[in-house]
Amino acid sequence: MAQLEHYISVGSRRLRCGYTTGTCGAGASVACAHFLLTGQWPATIVVDTPANISVEMEPLVTQYGDNWASCAMRKDAGDDPDVTHGILIYSRVETIAISNIQIDGGEGVGRVTQKGLNQPVGAAAINSVPRSMIADAITKIAQSHGYTGGFAVQISVPNGAQIAKKTFNPRLGIEGGISILGTSGIVRPMSEDALIDTIKVELNMLHARESLDIVLTFGNYGEDFCRDVLGLPLHSWAMCSNYLGQALDYCALLGFRSVLLVGHLGKIIKVSTGGMNTHSKVSDGRREAITAHAALCGVTGDILRQLYDSVTTEGCVDILTEIQCCNPVMESIARALQDVLRHRGGTMQVESLFFTKPHGKLGQTSGAEDLLQRHRRTAPCIL
Repeated sequence: MAQLEHYISVGSRRLRCGYTTGTCGAGASVACAHFLLTGQWPATIVVDTPANISVEMEPLVTQYGDNWASCAMRKDAGDDPDVTHGILIYSRVETIAISNIQIDGGEGVGRVTQKGLNQPVGAAAINSVPRSMIADAITKIAQSHGYTGGFAVQISVPNGAQIAKKTFNPRLGIEGGISILGTSGIVRPMSEDALIDTIKVELNMLHARESLDIVLTFGNYGEDFCRDVLGLPLHSWAMCSNYLGQALDYCALLGFRSVLLVGHLGKIIKVSTGGMNTHSKVSDGRREAITAHAALCGVTGDILRQLYDSVTTEGCVDILTEIQCCNPVMESIARALQDVLRHRGGTMQVESLFFTKPHGKLGQTSGAEDLLQRHRRTAPCIL
């Protein structure tokens, strides 16, 4: 498999970049066009990416027939933990009389079923940048060989439907396979940009449905609590992972009326101190914050030391429950949380409710109950 030798520094590590499914689709398409125009398969193809990094790839599984050719490129994700690493991205290219380039998805490429995504409903989930990369690269090789006809391109991923189950696609309304993605053509390891882009896609979808009030969770714990404990329908819900600040800013930019943040105490306590990226490498201070709130509520001496030495927020709740001081401490945390969220939300109403799995709901901001009821009242009617 061709390996891209381009590296970036991430923390103290030097990590190798890879290339996207979109770059693979473009490379396979160009290799097929080259065969159709010359009668020979190229040993390698070089794709110029929007990141101004050239990627050299080797065509695999080559096939051809009357007026068509097909081959695959193997995806290289570099040092990024990507479920698509090593898979084959196929392109089948056919010459057509009409002087344009038609691009569609075949087996294993998802179809868009909801508004707010990069492509319209019903289209193959091949995003605009990969489409442009394919069209531009094929146009260039056609011009170099004096070909004035057109091409019909079909991108496929034979095992894409199974791979898609490990991605966000089912939740994003992309059915039947993976997306052919990439805004730069290059995969940067451990990139926050990809996660934040996915969060924005979910928020765009909610906005396209004309949702005014949304529920935001950090991850699966919050989702499960909303559905199983709070009884929320989650028809206007998105995940923000660790990137709460970017998510709230984007919600405000889109013009949502309110956000109800539901999260585990371990994440929420960080937010209450002003932490808008809750990743442990960026912010922590959980024990310090809980200990400080306990002190504000009159807890003293050895109990403060126990709180400070606790390795989990659940352990802190156990200690506070035992001394019958859990409620006032959680109320103190809720007040601090409310100040932080209202400052970040600006004119957009932002409320929050927090919990742990062993203890259930622990606290909430002053307007959280009103938003809970609003979401229950606006649940879609299923006939």
